[in-house]
Amino acid sequence: MKRKIQVVGKDEVDVMQKAQDILRVPANKIFINTLGEINGELNCEALIDINLALEGRRYLENIFKVMDIKYQIETRTVGGENEIHYIVESSENSLLIGRDGRTLEALQTLLRNLISNYNSEKMILTLDIGSYKSNRDRKLEILATKTAKEVARTKIAAKLDPMNSYERHIIHEKLSSWRDVYTESEGEGENRAVVIKPKLN
Repeated sequence: MKRKIQVVGKDEVDVMQKAQDILRVPANKIFINTLGEINGELNCEALIDINLALEGRRYLENIFKVMDIKYQIETRTVGGENEIHYIVESSENSLLIGRDGRTLEALQTLLRNLISNYNSEKMILTLDIGSYKSNRDRKLEILATKTAKEVARTKIAAKLDPMNSYERHIIHEKLSSWRDVYTESEGEGENRAVVIKPKLN
């Protein structure tokens, strides 16, 4: 991922500080190219050229090393760096996943925050540990299908248990093409849940 801005400053130190403030990345990730002078000040180009997938992988590796956890990380990218997926197997999967996947979600949030410092464009980033998410996705899809069939049969709406935004997205996506039911999210915060409703002709 490349990002480039133009910065004007009184000297190289000033230029670097301004570039850091704008780009929000460490100085060792910024390359400065002096273009000339404007009104006695340096006119420079500040560039960051970072492999986002590798940066995220290093971040995870540092966390696992500090925790003294043995690990294997598989990194998959789709469409250049529009999608980055990290698949982790470790000696402490249950610890890293946490109750109801909360530790996993926290790690993913940290990872997204890191990558967002380098990239302002919209992208998809996921982290799965011990196949927790892939297994959870399959269970959610089965739940969605089973509940939707019941709603279609009885014509009575069904509200699922509260879920995070990722899990709600799985339900919405699974049932998006169904002809006889539709989905809506209702509630606020941790109580937000998917409601499957019958389409009434």
